Amino acid sequence: MPRFNLSWFYIIIAVVLGFLLWNSEGSVMSGGMSKQATYNEFKEYVEHGYASRIVIYKEQGPLNMYIKPEHLGDVFRKSNEKQRSGESYVVVEYGSIEKVEEFLEEQQKAGNFKGELTYKEQGNTMWNILINFGPFLLLIFFWFFIMNRMGGGSSASNGGMNIFNVGRSRAQKVEVDEKTKVTFADVAGQAGAKQEVKEIVEFLKNPKKFTDLGGKIPKGALLVGPPGTGKTLLAKAVAGEADVPFFSMSGSDFVEMFVGVGASRVRDLFRQAKEASPCIIFIDEIDAVGRARSRNAMMGGNDERENTLNQLLTEMDGFGTNSGVIILAATNRADILDKALLRAGRFDRQIHVDLPDVNERKAIFKVHLRPLKIDDSLDIDFLARQTPGFSGADIANVCNEAALIAARHDKKSVTKDDFLAAVDRIIGGLEKKNKVLTAEEKRTIALHEAGHATISWNLQYANPLVKVTIVPRGRALGAAWYLPEERQITTKEQMLDEMCSLLGGRAAEELFTGHISSGAMNDLERVTKQAYGMIAYMGMSDRLPNLCYYNNDEYQFSKPYSEETARLIDQEVQKMVGEQYERAKRILTEKSEGHGQLAQLLVDREVIFAEDVEHIFGPRPWASRADEIIEGSEETETENQRREDHDAETK
Repeated sequence: MPRFNLSWFYIIIAVVLGFLLWNSEGSVMSGGMSKQATYNEFKEYVEHGYASRIVIYKEQGPLNMYIKPEHLGDVFRKSNEKQRSGESYVVVEYGSIEKVEEFLEEQQKAGNFKGELTYKEQGNTMWNILINFGPFLLLIFFWFFIMNRMGGGSSASNGGMNIFNVGRSRAQKVEVDEKTKVTFADVAGQAGAKQEVKEIVEFLKNPKKFTDLGGKIPKGALLVGPPGTGKTLLAKAVAGEADVPFFSMSGSDFVEMFVGVGASRVRDLFRQAKEASPCIIFIDEIDAVGRARSRNAMMGGNDERENTLNQLLTEMDGFGTNSGVIILAATNRADILDKALLRAGRFDRQIHVDLPDVNERKAIFKVHLRPLKIDDSLDIDFLARQTPGFSGADIANVCNEAALIAARHDKKSVTKDDFLAAVDRIIGGLEKKNKVLTAEEKRTIALHEAGHATISWNLQYANPLVKVTIVPRGRALGAAWYLPEERQITTKEQMLDEMCSLLGGRAAEELFTGHISSGAMNDLERVTKQAYGMIAYMGMSDRLPNLCYYNNDEYQFSKPYSEETARLIDQEVQKMVGEQYERAKRILTEKSEGHGQLAQLLVDREVIFAEDVEHIFGPRPWASRADEIIEGSEETETENQRREDHDAETK
């Protein structure tokens, strides 16, 4: 049977109203002819015997005089008019109903009028229909409108009256198109994450390979990592590589204003997945529904989200069997997820998708540079070194921004300068050339930025300098770009050197201008956070050694240390920051001549590079590890390629 659709209801109402209008007495749609006539004409028609019957409407309304078929030509002046279906009539306005009745009595006695005289209530047929049925129709329309909105809108996928489908899953079955298909070749870097995801695809394609050895197919995998690192892209690659159904939805799609809808949608999702097994379910941003359940009764422990989470836990590892159904989920807030959701048997694997290192950034650049017309002299290794801490989404944004900048300058290809401008645009913001600075402000900013550059150049573990500018960009009046080394662990000495470099701007202001300004606020904020982290979390204090007061409990509202310890932490932070500030002033005093030259060069040129600093202070004895990392990675890639070729020949 065809499904019921709301359009049927509209069509039925329109047909009924049209039928009533067409067949109603006195309607222009009834098929007969009609016209207005004066009272004298009315008397003349009756005296000649043209009237078949007369209807008088009460409340001083007009009367209708219906014409005999044989006299239609006499009344409407059309002798060749053919008789049509329905009665024809004339509409007459009259003054007094008593006069009309007296006139009709005289004509009946004279034998000129032999028809009936009837009385009816005055009213319009359409108006009467609206009065009688209007409230009922409005109520029906309002009911269907509200139910349709609550059901998530009218769409073919939800099937007409969505109120009856409100508890159904909103998961979309991914249809892989060859033009938009995403494969593992499109996911650069993340070798470890790709390997584990590839195994999941292999589980579904060839489960016998693993079950023959007694292994079990994992039930779920959780993709964890910062935003923009490619978690959703990995899931799309799974959909492109696997020849199995792929259901995709967001964690917020489970939550609805109705109580019990989230749990119902979870049940319906797993029911569809079981019917289509083997298959993959992908839940993006699972933290929307998988947050840790409250242990405090005052926090509300029986809300809709917790009911949905309970149903999800039951479906993932309950008495029922979900064989052949693998769940992929993505989140960047794994620390707030419920522990029951993370245990083995539900999400058996946690796949960490971290920010790419210099080698992976090089591979990501190669992917995003494919559609661009780049200059032949562009060095991808240089771009990878210039974007530390960038995620895959950030690198894609850099490539797109560079192409826009090149097009803005009417270039035929995208060059190195365009990419550097794009990096500056993304990190620092839009360059504000129209911001007016006084000569004193400009010199203060130059001294501040030269202080950062001087100290970072003369400290072993400070980040290598790339360039310094005093051109306002975004909310900053000046900036120094560094190339931080990508370390797996960081020592106390490295952190102290970075802290000293951050304090170099404030120290330079105090030493060479005699006053301090608000320009160091961001530096002081970073220094303070770093100092508290070193002392309270990393145990790098002389008076509080080897102690960590970090607490990851979401519902812990008290400090995990006493007031005396808090006072001691504050004292240690002040001592550490004070020591590095004095150290910065001491270095600037020793290098005051070079610092002055650097500041003057900034005032004159507004932008200086590492080569200019090297010309003033001499070569920096501590080289960056980025070149060594890239060279080592190229050797590793070559060795891996040799191994793959050897394995292929062996097979």
